[in-house]
Amino acid sequence: MERQALAGRDFIETIDWSVEEIEEALSLASELKEKFKRGEPHRLLPDKTLFMLFLDKSTRTRNAFEAGMTQLGGHAHYLDAEKTQVAHGDSPKDMGVILSRYGHGIAVRHDLIPYEGNPYMRDIARHAEVPMINLQCDVDHPTQTLADLMTIREHRGQGLKGLRVAVSWAYAPSYAKPLSVPQGLCTLLPRFGMDVVLAHPRGWDLMPEVLKKADRAAAEGGGSISITDDMDAAFEDADVVYPKSWGNLELFRDESAALAASRRYQDWICDARRMSLAKPEALYMHCLPADRGNEVADEVIDGPQSVVYDEAENRLHTGKALMALTMGGPA
Repeated sequence: MERQALAGRDFIETIDWSVEEIEEALSLASELKEKFKRGEPHRLLPDKTLFMLFLDKSTRTRNAFEAGMTQLGGHAHYLDAEKTQVAHGDSPKDMGVILSRYGHGIAVRHDLIPYEGNPYMRDIARHAEVPMINLQCDVDHPTQTLADLMTIREHRGQGLKGLRVAVSWAYAPSYAKPLSVPQGLCTLLPRFGMDVVLAHPRGWDLMPEVLKKADRAAAEGGGSISITDDMDAAFEDADVVYPKSWGNLELFRDESAALAASRRYQDWICDARRMSLAKPEALYMHCLPADRGNEVADEVIDGPQSVVYDEAENRLHTGKALMALTMGGPA
């Protein structure tokens, strides 16, 4: 397909893009990764500006997009929502209209309140005249899962049909984390023929409407989605394991209650015993930051099967590809 065909497109959920369009983004990400390694300039967005509005904290996403935009020849503005008029009532319409007139793209992170972040982004996008990129919402973390798919391919090749991926809840005492990563994996990976086994304790269900999307995606892509409340069962014979914590949807507005409820499941940890249930060459993945000693044992995340730093590295290159394609960079 023509890369220019994606100019002006929003990237809010991976399911909004066709498999062909996602393949184009991955292809460009690989090209840009090679150019970066060779030290070859790739200023596809000279003098262009991306406004990044964060309603939550960030390390990898912010730095990947700031560094990436610089490498593309443009500039990324970091906007802390608490230090902007968003905190005093600037509406999504205001943000969409005005930032469109100041620059060439808008990116937003709004992930901590279920059923708020995704509609907020879509409202901005409706009023904006420039592309909107989702830097993580309550429904999806599409820039992360695109990097995850790129990483799996780098380690397992292009033919992923039938690959068994265990996406499991894991215990973390720190805070009620968003559901967006497991939901994003469920709506993306089966489109490429992978079989996702989703594991979580009873009560830690994903959004039902997202699971319906995932089922449709699986049917169209030749993959599958299955659900279990047994972490060991999910890990058995897995090619990839992706254990991470997420919050209880019903208790999301009462974090102390959610964390108290999760303490019953402190044995939901990815350790050497659980890794032994998966295939010997199984990949361990995590979007980071991982809660060491709770979500995962050091021996696993620092072990030979871990590809977490490859995933984090690929955030830079997939982010650059998305910006270049949507913000009008040349092929």
